[in-house]
Amino acid sequence: MKRIIITLSLIVAFISAKAELVDMKKAGADATGKKLNSALIDKTIKRLSKGGGGTLFFPTGTYLTGPITLQSNITIDLEAGATLLFSDDPEQYIPMVDIRYEGVLLKSFHPLIYAMNCENITIKGEGTLDGNGKWWWNACHETAAEMRKSGKFINKYQQMFEDVNDMDHLRATTNQDWSFNLKYNFLRPPFIQPHHCKNVKIQGVHIQNSPFWTVNPQFCDNVLVDGITINNPPSPNTDGINPESCSNVHICNSHISVGDDCITIKSGRDLNGRQAGRPCENITITNCTMLAGHGGVVIGSEMSGGVKKVTISNCVFDGTDRGIRIKSTRGRGGIVEDIRVSNIVMNNIQREAFVFNLKYSRMPEEPKSERTPEFKNIFINGCTVNGVKTPVKIVGLEEAPITGISIRDVQVRNATGENIIENCHDIRISDFVIDGKDFTLDKQ
Repeated sequence: MKRIIITLSLIVAFISAKAELVDMKKAGADATGKKLNSALIDKTIKRLSKGGGGTLFFPTGTYLTGPITLQSNITIDLEAGATLLFSDDPEQYIPMVDIRYEGVLLKSFHPLIYAMNCENITIKGEGTLDGNGKWWWNACHETAAEMRKSGKFINKYQQMFEDVNDMDHLRATTNQDWSFNLKYNFLRPPFIQPHHCKNVKIQGVHIQNSPFWTVNPQFCDNVLVDGITINNPPSPNTDGINPESCSNVHICNSHISVGDDCITIKSGRDLNGRQAGRPCENITITNCTMLAGHGGVVIGSEMSGGVKKVTISNCVFDGTDRGIRIKSTRGRGGIVEDIRVSNIVMNNIQREAFVFNLKYSRMPEEPKSERTPEFKNIFINGCTVNGVKTPVKIVGLEEAPITGISIRDVQVRNATGENIIENCHDIRISDFVIDGKDFTLDKQ
């Protein structure tokens, strides 16, 4: 009898230790899309966190909310037919918080979904996250246009940005090719941006209408993005998936159509990124489809902390401006190395299929130093391209030629332009057929 009692007590303890699942509709959330649920969501996350974690489950319906701050061991689960609709009222996204914006550490609007120093955070399900980005896109265009015209701020958030940031430091640690962003000071919030987190999972959900970059983990370890769909219409800088200064990232089985690059690997900008000093490394990208976007898979241009050990495989790019794109410029510093690309199918590529460009912006010439970026040890094989302007573009710096690129077993059809090869050595291109003609290059 004593043994039975002990066993039953262990079973009860196990059941009680199970993380709680909260049905948000039953908990009182408005599912009509008319009333803000921010306070209830925040209260629920904090309560579950105190108990060790749990799940916020959103049944079918539309749930209007402001920004969400996740904590450790918290899951957001969206049922098919459920939409988290984020407010387009900028007041909801202040006070400004610590983020990284285009590779620069600063304070700006609270991301739509944010986490800092957390572990075991998950966003999953078959429902939709809607960033309601149109207001933000319009405000971006309007503030930039007014700054070009008059140099004057047109909203209070621009002055607020200057008040909470050390502007002298930001200017001192970034180059002149980013000076306009600091001038107009209206930096839209990213959609999902965990910072310094471990064990981050984003799985299954549909994400749309991001104000800015969509999935943007920063300084994180062990990130899985699996089976998601991102759909942003033509809009400014609405990249799809952008891991920055992260390690052990797995991106797979996803479908992306956006207003900027589909997937981009980054590690900080200029001195600001070099001081942070964390590369993006151990990245796998596989079994994804990319439609609209400036690039299918891109590295840079913010790569000042370095990017290394990346594999890209078994993907389809259909209608992107470029295919594989690695870009940087003088002043960034950092090294991109040990990159492998295989089994990519490209169709209707508007510009370059493969582009490696160290003159991404018009920075003036300077002697080689820690400010000089480098590309090396990049291997591409087993790709097909149907419809492209420039099959290959390789443009290095006079003081830092691109080295160690190997491209082989590539079939290109319907190319309308010529290859561009400048300032590089140790480049090997073989079994590369363009409209039935062999293109071979062994440049030592």
